[in-house]
Amino acid sequence: MNADKGLKAAVDTYVDTLSDVLDVIVDRLEGFDRSSLRRDVALESFKLSSAFIDADDIHTDEEIDGFLLAYKDLIPQLAGVDRDRLRAEGTLRGAKDWLKEPSVLFDILVKTDAREGSNYSYVYYEQAMAVAHTVVSLDPYTSAAELAAIQKFRSLLLGTIRGRGVTASRAATSDPGDPRTPSDEELGEPRPIEELLDELDELIGLDGVKREVKLVSDLLQVQKLREDRGLPVMDQSRHLVFTGNPGTGKTTVARLLAQIYRTLGVVDRGHLIETDRSGLVARYVGHTAVKVREVFDQADQGVLLIDEAYALARGGENDFGMEAIDAIVKLVEDRRKSMVCIAAGYPVEMREFVDANPGLRSRFPKVIEFPDYDTDELVEIFELIAAKSHYEADEGGFDAIRAWIDAQPRTQGLGNGRLVRHLLESAVARQATRIVRLDEPTDEELITLTAEDIPGPDESLDYREELPE
Repeated sequence: MNADKGLKAAVDTYVDTLSDVLDVIVDRLEGFDRSSLRRDVALESFKLSSAFIDADDIHTDEEIDGFLLAYKDLIPQLAGVDRDRLRAEGTLRGAKDWLKEPSVLFDILVKTDAREGSNYSYVYYEQAMAVAHTVVSLDPYTSAAELAAIQKFRSLLLGTIRGRGVTASRAATSDPGDPRTPSDEELGEPRPIEELLDELDELIGLDGVKREVKLVSDLLQVQKLREDRGLPVMDQSRHLVFTGNPGTGKTTVARLLAQIYRTLGVVDRGHLIETDRSGLVARYVGHTAVKVREVFDQADQGVLLIDEAYALARGGENDFGMEAIDAIVKLVEDRRKSMVCIAAGYPVEMREFVDANPGLRSRFPKVIEFPDYDTDELVEIFELIAAKSHYEADEGGFDAIRAWIDAQPRTQGLGNGRLVRHLLESAVARQATRIVRLDEPTDEELITLTAEDIPGPDESLDYREELPE
């Protein structure tokens, strides 16, 4: 299917699907005439397509040709209009402003869902995003402005839906199980892309990371549309560099990315294999390349995360780290269509890694930076992981937690999420020494962490250091 027909198919599906939705609920709506439903929906899709063509202020021939083919039978005013006339009349100029606020039709569907417990607004969302990605795929080159427009539109729709308290009805998905040895049964079915992006959004902080992951997701969807229609796709490396201190969520995001890649058809299985220098470097000549290949075999059709990858570039004359890097350079190129490799580590040190071999920079062109969490985010993480273990801090406890976190030096060894996990472990241990002195502690006392249970700003996390001998 070529690009022109691809947009026509997406628009026809949009119009048919939403016309059916409105046909079901029209009797409960004011100001809607059943006889004009299809025309109204077609006009809505016309505005949507126009807006995404105009998103980067460049109206290419490919976009206009696909647009005219899609709407010549739906919009009477376009009958007989050609590419030159469309440009001369300025039909598409300023159309992107339509994306700034929810449309009347969408707002009606959201209000209906909020009132009746239905999910019509999610049907609109799915159909609109399909049209948006298809329009963007018409361009020979996908611009950053187009991808940004998709992100903003997605946020606008989902924000409106959630603001009304509407939730999607989605099938439960299975636990992927142990990421090192997943069976097909454990992996289950691919999860919906929006469910994965929702999970990404639920992570604390990491706004820049979320934005980059969504850009990667949107670009892959556009490329897949072009590929399915026999259009040329720019050959871009999908391998990534994650930079950040420990505990900033790199592994969590890598696991989500693996599932996103699976859902979008980049890889078949979508499992995550984690390794580091010890899993790649052997002690004897000739063994390292074999070891690296074995790890890549494990990760085939999934994602390989190499933690502290910079350690491969360090070592003496008899070290085989550089041999591992040479093998990685070859394998990420050979398997660029069947797996994704993510190299992770401290920001400065990862520059050493990328510079260690001339082939690394071109094979790992995109860097996603994971910032340290601030105090508010770390306190929120503490609260989250404590709740999962059925603990909660009282007001004094939270003040003590914040004071302890504030006192920690913001250095490379901060630990971030790991730090507050260790803080919770220490607090639980300290609480235990307090609780055992009570004759009959209540349930509330058993789950509550007080200021007494939190180490002071200058104290160690190891509660045993304070216990009397």
